[in-house]
Amino acid sequence: MSAAYPGSAALRERVHPDEWAARVQLAACYRIFAMLGWTELIYNHITLRVPASASGAEMQFLINPFGLHYSEVCASKLVKINLAGEILDGSPHPINPAGYVLHSCIHEGVQGAHCVMHTHTTAGVAVASLATGLSQSNFYSAQLHDMVACHDFEGITIRADEGPRVVASIGRRKAVILRNHGLLAWGETLPLAFAVLWTLQRACEVQLATQSMGAPLPVPEAIAAQCTRDSFQFDPAMSAGQDVFDALVRLLDRDDESYKQ
Repeated sequence: MSAAYPGSAALRERVHPDEWAARVQLAACYRIFAMLGWTELIYNHITLRVPASASGAEMQFLINPFGLHYSEVCASKLVKINLAGEILDGSPHPINPAGYVLHSCIHEGVQGAHCVMHTHTTAGVAVASLATGLSQSNFYSAQLHDMVACHDFEGITIRADEGPRVVASIGRRKAVILRNHGLLAWGETLPLAFAVLWTLQRACEVQLATQSMGAPLPVPEAIAAQCTRDSFQFDPAMSAGQDVFDALVRLLDRDDESYKQ
């Protein structure tokens, strides 16, 4: 780390308290992904908008520094950028263009996309690579009835012109399958985005296991629709993932709180 870049204590003093809180929450999420095995070496991204109370009129968001494993991410090492990809906090770390292009277009183009998560898990990429896609055939996929969007593969996401097509493909659906590529979720809060992605990931894992044994047993359309209505994990009145995320943070804190630095 360069001498000009402020350490944890210095950065915490310099930024708005709401930005620091967002940094700690996002750093915790990176560590949780590492704990769950949702990592891809130094690749993939979770991004979080800086609260308007800290950023003012400009849309800014936090992203992981390119080159660090998720288990190395901490609050002070996250990089703050704007929609043009400009680094705003003096970080010496570069950012991955593929992450900036994909995530910035969603933060800007999808109303309420406060947090965006993208993974390349084996189960996620496998289902994304199936011609038939996600099967409505298990407990988890039944809770995502009419909630899953798909976007066709256009190669590595480094071309800005793909952004509007990604946004159009997503619409208002929070669970997204990037065909031949992986999974994505967004939400008005980080815990909500996590709850959506976890459900989508579990649906893919169970589908992968099921199809290894034979043809899945479909869930009837009406039953799946009822499951989605009955599921409370995406409902803001029922914490919208906050309780689950808090439980995982407690697991982190039991062993290692270095993400808070």
